[in-house]
Amino acid sequence: MRHRLKDVAERAGVSVKTVSNVVNGYPHVRPDTRARVEAAIAELRYRPNLSARNLRKGRTGVIALAVPELDIPYFAELARHVVTAAADHGWTVLIHPTGGGPEQERVAAAGIGDHMIDGLIFSPLSLDAEDLTGLDGMPMVLLGERVDHGLADHVVIDNVTAAREMTTHLIGLGRRRIAAIGSPRTPEGAGARLRLAGYTAALTEAGLGYDESLVAPTPAWHRADGAAAMRHLLDSGARPDAVFCFNDTLALGALRALHEAGLRVPGDVAVAGFDDIEDGRFSVPTLTTVAPDKERIARLAVDLLAGRLAGDRDAPPRELTAPHRLTPRESTA
Repeated sequence: MRHRLKDVAERAGVSVKTVSNVVNGYPHVRPDTRARVEAAIAELRYRPNLSARNLRKGRTGVIALAVPELDIPYFAELARHVVTAAADHGWTVLIHPTGGGPEQERVAAAGIGDHMIDGLIFSPLSLDAEDLTGLDGMPMVLLGERVDHGLADHVVIDNVTAAREMTTHLIGLGRRRIAAIGSPRTPEGAGARLRLAGYTAALTEAGLGYDESLVAPTPAWHRADGAAAMRHLLDSGARPDAVFCFNDTLALGALRALHEAGLRVPGDVAVAGFDDIEDGRFSVPTLTTVAPDKERIARLAVDLLAGRLAGDRDAPPRELTAPHRLTPRESTA
């Protein structure tokens, strides 16, 4: 049996309005009264009817998360954190993989077809600011580096600094021929370009210079792409003594290619990635990586969206930077 506010009020000996004030966090309730209401809520295992509450507010209680794909573990792990953060607001999350293509990204930006959503957290790869300008005003928070600043609330990490730190880490281990896997082949690779810029800056600061033969572009950021790029570097005679992969799935592929070539990691070639996916903590060897704070990214995005839905839709767009940390493991030790 689902209990109602009236049942809680009768058990606590207060009015329905008082119970509503407690449930909705109204501050001006006497402490002893609040305690009685909370005890009655616990005894009856009362849960607010979120659907009815949302309908009264003209909302669905559903937000959407649109990401390029869930086959890349970073986005799957990020989605889990978004679901957790959204639950604190009583929201359900509709997850929409776009494939990174313009058609599906336009569907996401327009509100995901016939689905009724209150707002959108969106990581675009193909659409730019011009594509997203002039939408119908649905609250939206952007992730990643594809869209110019100032269009909507935006959560980012400092890709340049993170990539510079990782490259400097490899240099500090005595590595001098440091390859990079994952540089962009298309204009959509904004995050990759920033990571390449950080990699290049660290080499320049160390007096090593940029060697194009050590930079391997990839069509995507999957394991197979990392393995193919690593084989290409080995076959080309570049023979790096370290490789910085622009995400962890590329690095896992590179590890496999090095194993097949009979090379030791990190003895012959040190390997580092980016994203701190769970697979990297269980690979052999475990994977050195840049660890963006995915939980913080999700929380910032959800809280920004909640602020817009609470009424501050006319405030200027905000850009927030989530922290990251360098996480050395066995693949570079």
